[in-house]
Parts: sequence; structure tokens; C-alpha cells
Amino acid sequence: MTTITSSSGNTEVICARRTKSHDVSDIISLFSNFTGKVFGRIDVMYLLEKSNLALTLCNEKKEVIAHAAFLDYPNWDITDQSDWESFLHENYINNKCTPLNTLFMHLFVAEEEYAAGCLQEIVRTAFITVPELQFILLFIPANENLGPEIGNVFEKMTAAPGSVVDKNFTLLACPRHRYHPQLYVRTARLEDYDDLIQIWTLKETCSKYFLADLIECQDEEHQTVVCEYGGTAVGFMSVCSQVNVSLFQECFDLGPFHGLCKPHPDVLKMPRKPSIQEDGDKSNQTSQETESASSQTFAHIRGQEAAVQQDGTVGVSHAELLLDDGRGTDSKASPTHLLETAEKSAFHPVYRGASNAFCIHVFCVDEKHETRSLDFLDHVFKLFPDKDFCVILVPHNVPEFHLIQSFVRVVPFCTSKCDHELYVFHRAGLLKSFNVRRATTSDVLGVKMLVKTLSLNENILNDLEIFNLFRRDPDGTPVQAFVAEVLDQIVGISVIRDEMDIEYVRSHYNIEDFINFNYYQQEEHGHLYHFALNPIFHHYTKHFLKEILRLAHKSSLYYPIYPQYVEGEFQNPRAHSLTSALHYMVPVRPRRQIVYPLEELGINAPSEQVSKDQLSYSLNHINRKLLLESRASINTKIVVVGASDVGISFLETLVFCPHLKFNNLTLISIHGLPGKDLLGSKHRRFLINSHCFNDEDYAQMSLCSWVNVVVGKMTGINRAAKYVVVSKEKKVPYDYLVLCTGQKYQVPSPTGADISKLPTNREVTSKWPQRYTGKVPSNHFTLNDDQDCSRATCWLKENLVSSEGNVIVYGNTIDIYTTVETLLSLGIAGSRIHLVQPPLGSSVTCLNNAEVEGAVQDALSSAGVSVHWDSVLARWGRGSHTDLIAWAAFTTNTKPFQLQCSAFFNFAYRRVDFETFKAISDARLVFDGRLVIDTKFRTSDASIRAAGPLTKYSRRYYADEWTHSNFSSKEVGFELATSMLDLLHPTRTPSPKPPEGTEGLIPMYRGCKIKGGVLPGGYHFVHISKPEIPIRLDLELALHDHGTEMVTGEARRGNYFRMHINKYRVVDSITCFSKEPVPVSNYTCLYGQHERLLNDLYYRWNEGQITDFYSYFREPWSMAIYHDRFIDLKKELRQILMLEQVPGPPPAEPPPDEPDEERPCPPLLLDPIVRYLRRHRSHLPMYAPARTNAAAPTAAGRAAGERCPHGEESRQGDALRNSSSCYGEVDIAVNSRPPAAVKSPLLLERHRYF
Repeated sequence: MTTITSSSGNTEVICARRTKSHDVSDIISLFSNFTGKVFGRIDVMYLLEKSNLALTLCNEKKEVIAHAAFLDYPNWDITDQSDWESFLHENYINNKCTPLNTLFMHLFVAEEEYAAGCLQEIVRTAFITVPELQFILLFIPANENLGPEIGNVFEKMTAAPGSVVDKNFTLLACPRHRYHPQLYVRTARLEDYDDLIQIWTLKETCSKYFLADLIECQDEEHQTVVCEYGGTAVGFMSVCSQVNVSLFQECFDLGPFHGLCKPHPDVLKMPRKPSIQEDGDKSNQTSQETESASSQTFAHIRGQEAAVQQDGTVGVSHAELLLDDGRGTDSKASPTHLLETAEKSAFHPVYRGASNAFCIHVFCVDEKHETRSLDFLDHVFKLFPDKDFCVILVPHNVPEFHLIQSFVRVVPFCTSKCDHELYVFHRAGLLKSFNVRRATTSDVLGVKMLVKTLSLNENILNDLEIFNLFRRDPDGTPVQAFVAEVLDQIVGISVIRDEMDIEYVRSHYNIEDFINFNYYQQEEHGHLYHFALNPIFHHYTKHFLKEILRLAHKSSLYYPIYPQYVEGEFQNPRAHSLTSALHYMVPVRPRRQIVYPLEELGINAPSEQVSKDQLSYSLNHINRKLLLESRASINTKIVVVGASDVGISFLETLVFCPHLKFNNLTLISIHGLPGKDLLGSKHRRFLINSHCFNDEDYAQMSLCSWVNVVVGKMTGINRAAKYVVVSKEKKVPYDYLVLCTGQKYQVPSPTGADISKLPTNREVTSKWPQRYTGKVPSNHFTLNDDQDCSRATCWLKENLVSSEGNVIVYGNTIDIYTTVETLLSLGIAGSRIHLVQPPLGSSVTCLNNAEVEGAVQDALSSAGVSVHWDSVLARWGRGSHTDLIAWAAFTTNTKPFQLQCSAFFNFAYRRVDFETFKAISDARLVFDGRLVIDTKFRTSDASIRAAGPLTKYSRRYYADEWTHSNFSSKEVGFELATSMLDLLHPTRTPSPKPPEGTEGLIPMYRGCKIKGGVLPGGYHFVHISKPEIPIRLDLELALHDHGTEMVTGEARRGNYFRMHINKYRVVDSITCFSKEPVPVSNYTCLYGQHERLLNDLYYRWNEGQITDFYSYFREPWSMAIYHDRFIDLKKELRQILMLEQVPGPPPAEPPPDEPDEERPCPPLLLDPIVRYLRRHRSHLPMYAPARTNAAAPTAAGRAAGERCPHGEESRQGDALRNSSSCYGEVDIAVNSRPPAAVKSPLLLERHRYF
């Protein structure tokens, strides 16, 4: 908060913030004739999209009173944006402006009486926000004058003799020293104590004499310095030359920094391989190679060789630049190394040189001057002229502060016992002569030396050669290469191409969360292929990217990361070299795609750019607006146990937070991250599919780029020391532990009944089930994940497919049916398959649909599969000299039986894994059949959270029947992440108190649950339902408030489609049983929608107009509902209705069973619908251009104005109260039914032009 005074003497309290898009109208209202004369014609929205920095001042009433926008090139079209530096040097004298230290003001507007004070506050804020900024420049027409008050902020720059530009424009400059100067740093004195104690933050943890002792006890090894402003000490730093580098080498990957030691000939290093291991995925390459390039050169600069220049930069007279063969370890904030149980990376290099670092012990600075923290380093490096590195240790829970934003975060080893983060800064990082320019042929040797340790160095050099020779690829794509140099040495290289597939990017990724495509030309989008930068200049990465955009005339860059199975070799066209810039880029969420019925749409289908199938990848993005915005780093160690759907959803939510960057995410999983196998693998069909994630989703997330992966099994938890024991060997420390292991199929323990005595189930079930403790036979398969399924597939192909022998499938879950179908598809005859089902634990079957169950049983009979009901495993026997199951015996309700067995698949029951249970129990966490949690996912330990089927709610909620198993795992993971974000966000605010009387209620998540798979007979089964406690379908149909069941087709014919709408006419379950693949993602969009929104579904079905739901929901009218932004349209229409912006009395209600096609609809609802269809025309080309009928629009139903008894927040209520009926008001929707069957067409086909 700052107080400014107007020209008339009035005062106003103002605050500065970043400009937001909703400020545009307020900014335009501040325009005057003076604005146009000084800045020319301005499109404010366009300017905000392209600005590097845009600031707005607001008063206490949150009213906008001033705004300014800054870019990195001149505000008038005086010279090309890539050549302004040379232009200024040629035309102005005493010019010290460089792209690193200069921004241009492109717009300033303010309330007239406060203009002078607002301008001063804005430039002060700009200098605070951008520490490197030294000059703000402004070109104005030569015949214009800013006036005395505003003009005092700037000073006129003197034109060079013979300059012609001064005749047309005047160049004004505002130097930093006027408003936020650099701080003066000196050795601390005891007299500074009174000043420093005002900003001292360690009063509660340290003695009041501690600060005085630090200052008084200085010697050659321990030094203290202060920075002062206006004669007052405003910052303090204590440094020490004694550093335990051996401890750092044990806990952190210091390869890029030569172990913080001086060069020594007897350094023991791991031999460097010519390329990264084949099993290393693309993300590991991305996180390792970049920094290997940056680890090669270190400038050894001595204090006596440096001279402080007048502009504050540090110059080096004779800097010897040496090369180091770094191992290519990541030194940025995106940890990606994979820790195998066998500890492949157990080897650590041994450095024998002397310590080459000093450390910062204590640091504090006044908040007003925090952005000038880097001013300390120039002085402290002079105190230790024989040291090249400055290091600082920061606790994990301390938010990232300005000083360490210029340091390089060193990646800790996964098993590091150090409870701090290590940051490193090299003295050469103080150099300001960091210059970015286009590459030339003379740079080839320097680039070759820079990237020689990169696995993709040949790709970089080849692309550099293409740029130097042809400037474009053979296919015509423009190529540009840029180098960064310091003291005439190449320290960075980048290669970009034009992004030629921007329509695909726009349609498949939520890139519009970051940019407005309406203000970008095709050629402004660039594709980043290579980016390597010496780590000692890591803090210049943003400047490097900013210069690339300026010199290349780009406004945004995209960087893809392809999944492992695509990158079989590094040297291929898609092999992008690693980019250390990934630290500063934002990951872009993928968009859910419509499954188009291309044959039905014909010429009205989307273009190939939108609908084409191509390799999926994770997309990362940077643009001009984001370059000067910092993503807050969270160093808290978060360890997730279990790669379940809940765990993956939790990690996904954290990774895609646009303003937060989690540096210490670790996943402990038996098989690592899922999604590593090729798409379409048949072994996926063994288990039912939850449809939470698929291979494409995993590829588009690229979690391995942001998450450490520890391969192993959790076998212990030490709550006191806060670490997890993995596979009884490794210790993984945590600040917060998240348990998401779920429940797994367990090896069944035979009851041991002697079948020769003809026992029945009644005599043995009291002993069943029990935990099996013996050695598991090698032909016994308990499938819980894709890796288990893959192993089973390989074993079957090698040992059983071409031989004789029975396969026993044991269990009563739906996985038994998908497994039988997979066995049949592998070529195993049905006569060799025995399906043995134990007694049900409840009255609800796994399919819970008599018609579907009948079709499955018929398919099993047709295939020759034997089915045995109500059978309990009694014994199994092994052959001689083998550990294989040779036979298995079962008891029934009548007499037992015995089967020959060559393979045994078990799906009998799911439980919490014993080792997981033992680890939880030994840690003294409350376990009551499952791990007990509260409504905030907390266990009895506040540092340990849990979610998913592993958990149950505490009994104090009296909700034992409701667990996370009843809800969507993806939604549960999202809510878990949201609760953690509330805890970890650096700007978090206290959570609002829950409404009175709700403290004892459990949360009810509303996302649908999905299960699907291929059942015997080749039937594709999908069931989408609301979260509920399972109940038999026939009992559910008997309820008086059940709603309506709508069915088309027959299960045995493979065209069965069942849809249930509740008493509020909202879809709450869908069951598909089809011979053809089912577009699950489309049908998921139908869940929670009001039937009127689905083109008067109930009316049409009731009138017999719908005979096949499959074809009905493939009609063009439904495509808009499947679009991922349809929910935004619904919210917008609902807001209009809820705000009662629609005038006029409500029309009379039509008869309840007739479509109210003549009801007039409010015109205010038309524009949002038209905008929605126009904005998403690339996805929805089947809709004809809109023509509204404002005089008498019609609607398909009355649902938009109704209220749903489910409550304000329910998804069903949203559907009912939103755009359901109003969608038909615009004659732009598609309906391919004949006019006789559709009295009021909801949508108009594309070929029906007006």
C-alpha cells in the first residue's frame, strides 16, 4: 500500500498488481486525447497479450486508477524489434541500455489528477518486480510534451551527432537509481545492531545476543556484511568459508559443479556412456541432458581480476574458461531421476580437490528491499577470492525467497537424508555481459564444445548446420538458431522452428488458458527443439527465452515431451534435446476429445488437423506474458505410495498447477509409473478398465518429467524420523506422506478340506478366506496391474497356448469375465477354461443386470467354457520336482470336485496388501479393516494423508457403508490434491469454516464411476453410474421414486443400451453392451445431463421415435454436448438466468408430455450459444452459421428455468437449471431426423442453409 497525492492535494491509498484481462474496460475508460498523441492507437487487449510486464494500480475500493504496459522493444515502429540495441547505440550517446536491463513503456494511462504519483509508483514497482531492469525507455513524438509533473519521471537522452531519428521522436529514459537503487553493501559493524534488530526474524529461535556475537566474532573464515539504504542497514548476511562438501556430495547430485571442489587430476568418475540407457524415458533425457551441456564450462574468475564498472556490472579481464565432462545430471527444479531397487546409480564420483565454495549461514533483509538481495553477492565473493561457488541450505518448508531465485537448485538424491535444499551460485553468474544473438558459422566450434556431452549433440549440430546453410528444413519449415555468449564464449544454444501444427495444439491442449488465440498470427508460434545453457548462468534462462522470442519475432514457444515407447532411439526426427528451460515453462493440460462418428458426419466432419491420430505427447509452453512471472517453488517433500488412479490423479493435479512448481514429488510404486507399454496391447484386457486414465493420458501428462520414481514396495514407516522404508532397504524421507495403495487381489489360501470325506461349503467357509503364507507357485497369477498382466501373457504364450492343460479362473468379480475373454483371444480353447466362482459375499452380482448376465453365460456356453458355481478352493497339488500347480480341488454346496490345472488365475477377493498393512500397523496408525481417515484425508498422523479403497471413514461419522471405493478415483485424487494445496500454497488463506451442523458429515463426491471391458463373446461392456451403495437392480427398479428406465436393443444381439433417468429427469446411469467399441468419453458427458438437453430424449423415446440409442447419440446434434467446453456454456447461461437479467414474465407452462416448442426464449441467452459455436467451430463444423430469430425464438423444453431439489451445488441441478432447454433457441444445431419426426428441430444440419 502506498499513499499518493493529487495535483489538488487529495490523497489516495493505492496498491500495485499485475494487470488482468477483466481490467480492459477500466483501462480504456482512462484513455484521453493525450494517450493517443503519445502512444498512438492502442488495442489494449492485444497489448496485454504481448506485454512482458503489465501493471495496474487500484485504490481501496478496488477501482483501477492507472495502468502501464512494458515490452522489450520500442513503443513506436522506429526500427525492427530485433535491431533496437544497435539502433540506440548508433543514434544516442552515453547509452548503456541492453536487452537485459531495458524495457520500453508502450502505454500509460491514469486518472488525470493522480497521473504524476501513479507514474512514479508504477515505475518503482517495475524496478522492484524485475531486479535486472536498469532503464525504462519511452519514445514520444518530437512535437509532444509529457508535461512538467509526468516529465520529471523521465530524462531526455542525448542524440548522437547526425542522428535523424531525433527529428521525429524524442527518447526519454527513467533510470533505476531514481526510484529503487541498488543497495550499498559493506562489512557489518556493532553499530548496525539497532537497525538490524528491527528486521531480525530469528528472535524466537536465537538468543538476543546471537546477532551481536556474529558481528563481533568475525575472522577470515567467518564474515558478516550488511546492505544499507539511506544510511540505514536494511539487510544482513553471515558467510563462512568452511563447507562440508563431502556431506553435500553424499546427499546431492553435484556433478555439474565438480562436487564444489577445485579441479584435481585424481577425480574418480563413472565412465560416460555415449548415450542414455535405452530404458531411460524421454523425460529422464529431458531432465538430464540439458544440464550436462550446461555443466561443461566453468569460469574460474578471481576477485582481483574483476572490476566493478560504473553501471554495476562485473567485468573480467582474463577469464580462463575450462571444460568439465559433466555427467549430465539435472540441476534444475524438475527432478526426474528413477531409483531402481537395485540402485543402478549407487556409484558417486569422488572429488579430491580442495573445497571451492563458501556458504551463507544467516540471511535476512527488509521486505521492501528483498528484490535487491543479489546485491550482496558481489561483495561477499570479494571476501573469498579463492572460492568460485556460494551455497545456501534452505529448509524444505521455507517458501522460496528472492535471493535463491537467482541460485541453481541442486537435485537431491532420492534417499538423501538431508532435510534441507541446497542452492548454488557461481561467481561468473554476476557477469552482466550475457548476450543473445543469432548463430553464425563461426559459432559451430563453440557450440560443439558446449554440447559434446549431450546424447543428442549430433541433432543439435545438424540443426545448427541446417540453419547456417538453408535457414529452413527440407520440408520448408523455417529454422532459427540462437546462441548466448559471455566474454566471447558460447554458453548457450537454442534451436527453434515455426510451429506448423498449431491447430492440432489448440484443439488438443488447453493452451487458451495461457494465451488468447485471436491476437496471435500463425507465424508467432514457435516450436522449441533444443535449449542448453551453462548452469552457472541458469538464472538468465528467462532472459534467454525472452531474447529468443524478440529476435525470432515470436510470441510463444512450445516444447513437447514424447513418451518412452516413442523414443526407442534418440537420433530420430522427434528427438528434442533436453531443455533446462523446462524449469520455467508451464505444463499444458490436454483436452478431452470428441469421438467423432466420421462416417455419419461425412463432409461435415472436422478437418484432419483436428481429428487426426498422431503420437501423443506432453506439451510445455512459455509466452511473453509468463516470462516475468515466477512460478512459486514448493520444496516440501511429498511422497506418494502407490501408482493407483487416486495417486496418479493427485500427482496430475499438483503438476498442472500453473503458478506452483513442486520440486520434491516422489512416487513409490512396485512397477514405477504406469503407461510405459505400447498402445493397444492385448494384455490390457485381463482387467476391467476404470477409464480414469489411458496410455494417451499418461503420455500427455509426462509425470516422469516432474516426479521422482522409486521402484519398490513400502515395507515400513518411521513416523518419528519421517521416512518410508522401501523394499526393506531404501529410506525415502518425507514431509507429507500420501498413501494411495488401494486394495489388491491376494493369493487365496486353500481351506485344507479333505475332499475324500466329501465336505460341503457349510463345513469349510468359516475358515475362508485366510492369508496365504507359503511359496506362490509360478503358474499362479494374481493380476493387479498392467505389468502383472504382461507377465501372465508372456508365460501363457510360452507355456500353454500351444500345449494342453486346463486354465482355472477363480473368483466372482467382473475381472473373471474379461480374463476369460482374453484367454480365448490368445487362442486357448474354451474347453480348457474352467470358470470357478466362490459364493457371493452379497446379493449384488458383479454385472448386476440379468439381461447382460444371460448374454455372457450364453457366450461362455458357446465357447465351451465350464462354469462352476459356489465353489471354494480346498486344496491344490504340485507336480513332482516342480513348483507348478498340477491340480486343484474345490468344495461346493453338494459334493466336491477336482480339476487338472496348468495355470491358475485368482480373483477371489481384494484386501489391503499384508506388507502395507504391517507397515501401517507398525507405525501405529489407526487401522479398522482399512486405514482410518477423517473428511480431510488425514490419518491419526497429521503428516500422513490417505485416500482411495485403502481407507475408510472414522466410525464417528456413522457412515461405514460409504468409502472412497463408492466414488470416482479420479475425483477423489483431485480432492486430495486440493486439500494439500490449501495447506502448501505460499499465499494460502485460512479455510472457511464449514456450515454449522456439517462437521460430522462425510463429503459426497458427484463424479460418475465407470467400469468397462471386453466380456466373453467379444461384447464391449461399459457401465457409467452415480456414486452409490450397491443395490440389486431388480430391487432398485421396485422403488417408488426410481425414475425411468429406457432400453433399446438386446444384450444377446450386441446392441443393448440402457439409460436411467431419475425422478428429476437427469441421467444417472448408462449401461452399454455392444459388439462394437463404445465411445466411453462421449457417453460420460451424458451423465448428469437433463433429458431435455438431450434433444427431448424422454419424449422421443416414449413416442417410439428412438429405437437405437447408439445411432441416436451419434447424430450430429449431440457433438456440442461432448465438447469439453460445453460445461462453460452451461455455467454462462445459468449465470444469466440466476441474475435475472432476462426481462418479461415467464410464459405459461405447456402440457407436461408435449415438447414446448412454441415457448419464447429470452434473447439474452442467444448470444452465448452463438459465441460458443463460433469459438469452437474447428471442433464443431457440423453446425451451420447462426441466424437468430430474436422476434420469436423457440425452445426445446422448459428445463432451463426449473430448480432441482438436489440442491444448489449438484451436477444434476446445474444441468437442470442451465442451458438444457434454451439450447434450442438458436437455429444452428444439427438434427438429422426427418422433419415429420422433429416438430421443433434443436439443431440445423450444415447442408440446410437458410
